[in-house]
Amino acid sequence: MQQYIDFVTSNPILSLIWVGLVVAIIASFVKQKTAGYSVVTPNQATALANRENGVFIDIRSRDEYRQGHISGALHILPSQIKEQNFAELEKHKSDPIIVVCKTGQTAHESANLLHKAGFEKVSLLKDGLISWNEANLPLIRSKSGKGKR
Repeated sequence: MQQYIDFVTSNPILSLIWVGLVVAIIASFVKQKTAGYSVVTPNQATALANRENGVFIDIRSRDEYRQGHISGALHILPSQIKEQNFAELEKHKSDPIIVVCKTGQTAHESANLLHKAGFEKVSLLKDGLISWNEANLPLIRSKSGKGKR
């Protein structure tokens, strides 16, 4: 125990960084366990869509959506979710909802908001469309100026 005390007193900055990292890791695990959504892989997302009538919600910009999106994905912007302007999604309240963004980093807030809005089974695609592409799963590309909504 004396070694730890000596280390902390002789390396206060390094000790604070270590404590900060431990707290951040614990906070991350707690946040993930208490979130109103689950994180799913592309294969799990496909199973949810095929077996349980799951719906993909693509929250990327309109241009990114037109460049390539998951087949059947609804395009809803994060601002629409914040304003609860998602009437086309209301009929899917009890169906699995899979929120998709480009990297999986920006969809957390949208997934939480959907859960708070009463959607029962909200999931987040782990690593977003990057993982979808890495799994060699298909994307639909819009041919004209009008994207599928």
